[in-house]
Amino acid sequence: MLIETLGAARDMGRLQEIAGVLMRHGFGDSVRRLGLADRLERAGRVLKWEHAADLARIEPPEQVRLAMEELGPTFVKLGQILAGRADLFGPEWIAQFEKLHSHVPALPLEMLRPQLREDLGGEPEEVFARFDVQPLAGASIAQVHRAQLKDGTEVIVKIRRPGIRETIEADLRLLGHLAAVAEAEMPVLKPYRPQQLVREFAKSLRRELDLATECHHAERIAANMAPLSHISIPRVHWAHTGERVNVQDYIDGIPGGQLDRLTPQAGFDRTVLAQRGAQAVLKMIVEDGFFHADPHPGNVFYLPDNRIAFIDFGMVGRLSERRRDELLQLLLGLVERQPQAVAEVLLDWTGDEQGVNLTQLETEIEAFVDQYHGTPLAQLSLGQMLADVTTILREHHLGLPSDLALLIKAFISLEGMGRGLDPSFHMATQATPMLHQVVRARYQPKVLATRAWKTLRHALAVAEQLPHDLSLLLRNARRGRVHVGIELAHLKRVGDQIDRSANRLAMALVIAALIIGSSIVMTVQGGPTLLGLPTFGLLGFVGAVLGGLWLVRAIWRSSRGRGVDGDD
Repeated sequence: MLIETLGAARDMGRLQEIAGVLMRHGFGDSVRRLGLADRLERAGRVLKWEHAADLARIEPPEQVRLAMEELGPTFVKLGQILAGRADLFGPEWIAQFEKLHSHVPALPLEMLRPQLREDLGGEPEEVFARFDVQPLAGASIAQVHRAQLKDGTEVIVKIRRPGIRETIEADLRLLGHLAAVAEAEMPVLKPYRPQQLVREFAKSLRRELDLATECHHAERIAANMAPLSHISIPRVHWAHTGERVNVQDYIDGIPGGQLDRLTPQAGFDRTVLAQRGAQAVLKMIVEDGFFHADPHPGNVFYLPDNRIAFIDFGMVGRLSERRRDELLQLLLGLVERQPQAVAEVLLDWTGDEQGVNLTQLETEIEAFVDQYHGTPLAQLSLGQMLADVTTILREHHLGLPSDLALLIKAFISLEGMGRGLDPSFHMATQATPMLHQVVRARYQPKVLATRAWKTLRHALAVAEQLPHDLSLLLRNARRGRVHVGIELAHLKRVGDQIDRSANRLAMALVIAALIIGSSIVMTVQGGPTLLGLPTFGLLGFVGAVLGGLWLVRAIWRSSRGRGVDGDD
């Protein structure tokens, strides 16, 4: 039913191209299982199978990477996003996804001129004091030219490729249908959540197509970075910026990939640069909840006086206040070796626990974190620890939400860049003071009072709406429109906790009964004595003491397991 559901004949040619590329790269069986071959051939499209085995000797990860490069911008961007999903793909796949580049030659200016003239309101040579015909850089979605404003400011002009939106929208439609068919026809792909991945990818790519959105991101991060004078973000020139073109300040610095130029003779201190870069990205993530999601060397420039410039904010990550609180708990649990805290956060994040052995997963996470017990903070690799945690989740077929996958990718990239600048750089050492500072800031009286006021206002609003909601519920109940759904999340863990609590409560009641009963026996005259005291009363008190000691020990061990033995 795939061809019928595509709806428009305009996508048929592209569908045939995708099927052909997949077969050439050794995925003919997948094309058949998805039903593409039969339906395309019935539609009069001829698929060439004779070269399907040419690349069969290449490993599947490399085959997929080569196919994505051949299929063009949409699939290259998809692969680049998947490079950050270590929770879904193994190291061999991630290594191939990270190699993806858009081998798209730059377009001649004359092909861009009609669109550029429309967006700028005139010829580029008239709008700018100088406009370089040769592009400075090119990519699958846009290419960059250098120019100079009338006031002498050096700028870059980023121009979206003509017709690229239509091509990408067609690819996204096809990807959506292919993901639905793949999830239905290939159960082995279900843990990878292909439909969800495509939906998230489509939203991200559509935002990236709007070049003005990138500039809004840049200005928001520039405002957040204002307290850090050593961090620079290119200024946007809105008079010439729109959906298909943006103009920003030109950054004249040393690219992040040319570390050999960062010498003391040139005035650079690589240790300071590593610390400042870490400070900036940690602030974006932990304090602001809005961060550059792709801080690789190509998006970083080093400037005189050990300043750092970040560019290209097409891909950003967002973290809600709740997510940031959870992140703080996770990071502090990692650097302070509190395995139970790490396990609880990760289990909450993954959400889908169907078919998962929670006890085994929690045990593995605890064993993983506990192996770092006693390791000096300066020897911890926070990025590697996060990567190892995602490996554990992948082995249990649990995926992280997309915002958290971006976050972990940013952490790993940042630590790699820091180590490149300074081999002695340790993210855990840089992160710990800021994490404690943020935790203290969130528990200041003023902040707590603000949260309490917000909670009270929300409760009052709910209370005001409650009579109307109850009335609506009763009307629907009378009409038979009420459906009850029960979701039992973390049921086993909750059941175990209730069971342990019930046991302790029962023991406490027994102890209380022994104490009361023994006290009554002590007041009764007659009967056997021991050490001058009624034997049965004395035995009751001894039993109560032993039971009390057991109860205290059980509570202490439980608290210690949760990492609260003095750490709070």
